[in-house]
Amino acid sequence: MSGTVSDRPLVRPVTPDDFDAWLPLWDGYNRFYGRVGATAVPREITQLTWTRFFDGYEPMHALVAERNGKLVGLVHYLYHRNTTMAGPTCYLQDLFTDEAERGKGIGRALIERVYEEARAARAERVYWITHETNATAMQLYDRIAERSGFVVYRKAL
Repeated sequence: MSGTVSDRPLVRPVTPDDFDAWLPLWDGYNRFYGRVGATAVPREITQLTWTRFFDGYEPMHALVAERNGKLVGLVHYLYHRNTTMAGPTCYLQDLFTDEAERGKGIGRALIERVYEEARAARAERVYWITHETNATAMQLYDRIAERSGFVVYRKAL
């Protein structure tokens, strides 16, 4: 039966022992966004990102979703200052669900846990961006957040 308590994923902070199970999700996330070949995230950056999750001086955090002992999703988020608020802002940077688990509440559970963590950190806002072609995910996002209307510009340096 879908939707029962036993179907809900366990969402928890990532631990150092999770690296081997987290890495395929991270690689899948990067493939989803076309970061392959020449544009792939270098392994040294992946390793640096991983170590930041466990450095108390870093504002980066990671949660994973686990179902039946298997990691099925990840979310990475960080806190930063904002010129229009007293408290920190939480940027949900990466969100990924294993393809076989999509549509089963993993993404929602991960985002809702980020909301909980952000409230506990006294953040005043959680925000994220997604690619305009990510229509499936945007169906969820439109139900649990509001579109800001802002367009993102960037320049590699």
